[in-house]
Amino acid sequence: MMDTTIEALERRLDDFDPDTRRATLVTLAEKARTGVVELPAAGEAFNLHCHSSFSFNGYGHSPSGLVWRGKTRGLAAMGLVDFDVLDGVAEFLEACALLGMRGGAGFETRVYVPEFSDRVINSPGEPGISYHMGMGFVPGPVRDAHLIAELKDLAQGRNRKMVARINTLLSDIALDYDADVLPLTPAGNATERHVCAAYYRKAEAAFPGRAARAAWWADRLGMAVAEVEKSLDDAPVFQGVIRAKTMKAGGVGYVEAKGEEFPEAPRVNRFTEANGALPTLAFLDGTTPGEQAMDELLDVMLGEGVVAVNIIPDRNWNIKDPETRRDKVARFHEFTAKAQARNLPVFVGTEMNAHGQRFVDDFDAPEMRPLYPVFQEGALLLHAHTLLQAHAGMGYLSGWAKHHFPDTGKRNRFYADLGRTAAPGRPAPAGVTPESGPDEVARAYS
Repeated sequence: MMDTTIEALERRLDDFDPDTRRATLVTLAEKARTGVVELPAAGEAFNLHCHSSFSFNGYGHSPSGLVWRGKTRGLAAMGLVDFDVLDGVAEFLEACALLGMRGGAGFETRVYVPEFSDRVINSPGEPGISYHMGMGFVPGPVRDAHLIAELKDLAQGRNRKMVARINTLLSDIALDYDADVLPLTPAGNATERHVCAAYYRKAEAAFPGRAARAAWWADRLGMAVAEVEKSLDDAPVFQGVIRAKTMKAGGVGYVEAKGEEFPEAPRVNRFTEANGALPTLAFLDGTTPGEQAMDELLDVMLGEGVVAVNIIPDRNWNIKDPETRRDKVARFHEFTAKAQARNLPVFVGTEMNAHGQRFVDDFDAPEMRPLYPVFQEGALLLHAHTLLQAHAGMGYLSGWAKHHFPDTGKRNRFYADLGRTAAPGRPAPAGVTPESGPDEVARAYS
């Protein structure tokens, strides 16, 4: 007999079968509609940077699982960001519509920035290579889909090479990439963290005795047994140890990233804009040589098509060491001010691509509260962009938007105001077309 408790239904939301996820979400939505499950009203908090199981989520959450859990926590908006794929976009936005959640969706990848070929930007130890995003995709056929295929193939090729190298060290538990790693993903987009999980599981099977397993890992990773035992039973933490010891610089599996292997930013930006989304710069923490030259970096990136920025605030203020905290908070605030000065929408979130990361930012923290209006504007703008782009191709970078709002500051305000009044999940107004004026659009969505 099927377990129909709420906890069981929530687990099924993360099933790899899309039909199971969809049916489960519909069931939960009906329970919420009829009062069987009481959902809180939307509050002030939001998370616009959530990785799902289509790349890697530290808690195993699917796109539907993310939206439901956000709804149960009273989030006002959510955003999906997966590495190298758009596989979860339709599911995520459909879940947002069904549950009445403001939302947007995008992807993250790595690009080469020749102008910074000798400077680290936001990919540690890798000069000229930058994590980069596109936000505000909508369901439907993907234009220039071969770029996404290239990105996925590049990542999977690097992973296979890495596993072959690590297998020489961990030969007792050597992985078959197709048999041991890919089944841990819903759509074949494995990451380093999936590989670590596969090694961890295989070691448990090969060495069922804890003492023997700890001794084996200690020998293979060059660690003291006592150090291994500290985290061996905490799967996410020990998988992080495996990753650090075998996959990062100095590890046997490290595959050096060469800038020329990655697409340059203009190509990814053209792809993003061709699909109606917003090319987005990803900020790390302002301490790298590339980010210390932030005005130069912004000039380059905006010249190549970037129109928005993304920040992961928690790593920029939630820091134990007081001196490091003061330094990073100052850089974080300075970058936000630079984005505002250039009328760049700011998207923020927590990633959730590693266990232990927050489900949502603490917007009441003293380091966060002064910036809340800026971050909220980004969330509202993304929601309105997504609605208009999906309905009539009238998103933030559309010809309609550029015609009516050549001034990006005014454009930001229009989309943010619309995002505030446009109820999530409501059917799109039939009368809104590219021939409609801004006032007409605003009235239709109010």
